[in-house]
Amino acid sequence: MTEKENLLLMKGIEKSFSGVKVLKNVDLDVVKGEVHALMGENGAGKSTLIKILTGIYPKDGGQIFYNGKEVSINSRGDAAANGIAVIYQELSLIPTLTVAQNVMLGKEPGAFGILKRGKMYREVQELIDHYDFKLKADAIVETLSIAQRQTVELLKALSGDASLIIMDEPTASLSARETELLFGIIEQLKAKEVSVLYISHRLEEVFRLADRLTILRDGQKVGVLEKGEIHPEEVIRMMIGKELNLSSASHNLKKPETEAVLEVRNLNRRGVFSDINFSVHKGEILGIGGLVGSGRTEVLRCIFGADPYDSGEILFQGKSLRSVTRSVIQKGFGLIPEDRRTQGFVPLLSVERNVASTNYDKLTRMGIVNFRAEKKLGLNAVKKLDIRPANPLQQVGNLSGGNQQKVVLGKWLMRDLKVLLVDEATAGIDVGAKDEIYRLLESLAAQGVVIIVVSSDLQELLRVSSRILVFRKGRIFREFNEGMVTQEDILKAASGISGGEVA
Repeated sequence: MTEKENLLLMKGIEKSFSGVKVLKNVDLDVVKGEVHALMGENGAGKSTLIKILTGIYPKDGGQIFYNGKEVSINSRGDAAANGIAVIYQELSLIPTLTVAQNVMLGKEPGAFGILKRGKMYREVQELIDHYDFKLKADAIVETLSIAQRQTVELLKALSGDASLIIMDEPTASLSARETELLFGIIEQLKAKEVSVLYISHRLEEVFRLADRLTILRDGQKVGVLEKGEIHPEEVIRMMIGKELNLSSASHNLKKPETEAVLEVRNLNRRGVFSDINFSVHKGEILGIGGLVGSGRTEVLRCIFGADPYDSGEILFQGKSLRSVTRSVIQKGFGLIPEDRRTQGFVPLLSVERNVASTNYDKLTRMGIVNFRAEKKLGLNAVKKLDIRPANPLQQVGNLSGGNQQKVVLGKWLMRDLKVLLVDEATAGIDVGAKDEIYRLLESLAAQGVVIIVVSSDLQELLRVSSRILVFRKGRIFREFNEGMVTQEDILKAASGISGGEVA
């Protein structure tokens, strides 16, 4: 393809954080009216590249051309002015407003401070009809399906004359039927000469939709594949790199010989996961892999009692587990959530208070807190976990990511822990802190604690797990429990590849 056909051209993009290069001379071009997929493992640089394109991060080097002209994008406003829009996995709609009100928010037609309501609804309905979307401008957003809400996000972008729409894991929370509807909309956008930059870990979606595919690895572009060149084995090889396969392979997988402590039997949650069966044994670290939206996190939350499930049974020490969080905690369960900042700790509270937050049942008597015991608990956590700085009065929000995660872990280690559920244990944590977390998990397992680790980091799964379950589309697709297993094996299973085919 010639450069004249390019809608977007990013040349030699560079970006560093704290002296560490995360993008190294990266090129990306998107042609008018094409679906261009962007793939790579976690940490490959996809998100950073998109944040530069949308003005969230400044680039350290390189050039951006749009419609043949060099542009400077320093804010989201600059991106929108050039016709670049983003639809994130988490939608940014106001549920109680109508479709039209959401689409025109901040750009409502009017004069002398008076809203031209009729004109607003007509313009939005005309836009809906132009793209043949199955919506009504006066529909309330909270009454719509997730797929329809994504369509409203598309309308917001299209109302601003977007010529490039970036979709970041758009099907992660969609059902199969809703995914099909989204694919139909993408085809409609192509027909209207709107380009789509499609970011996904789901190989089958990329094979179906993409006209071209750019692959990043370790902050570098490793290749661009045309539609006819996109084959599962080749894509995985390029994403991981041959040199990683044997060096990072796990030889530690083994079938457990101890008694089962936690059993999940025929667990189902409508539209999220189905027929989940597994057991975890005393002192075992069970790894769970799979793509975003495969049901991994949701199963953990159901075990912890944070979310309900429709049918099935969870057994703990041979007895049915009552799925109420307070009861589960009292039996010795702990959860390290995926989003530690919003769900794992209170940033403005001290280390001492955060550690105490899950232990007030032991720190209070007749409703009165024993502050001396609270202080002692905080000091013990700081010492046991080597939290730095070693000050239990330090606000947790001011700590590094690794030390914040230690605080989240410390909340549970101060209890008589029997089962620890860990979701993305080391996301956003530096290498040194990762190793400390791994050693803590291994130490707990050696003491007989049952541990389940959900992780998108393939090296992490191979590093800590004695067995690995791979989830796909809300089901357990494969179990690895012996022999040598590589990152490539796990990624193939997560992508549904068996014998070179996509399932």
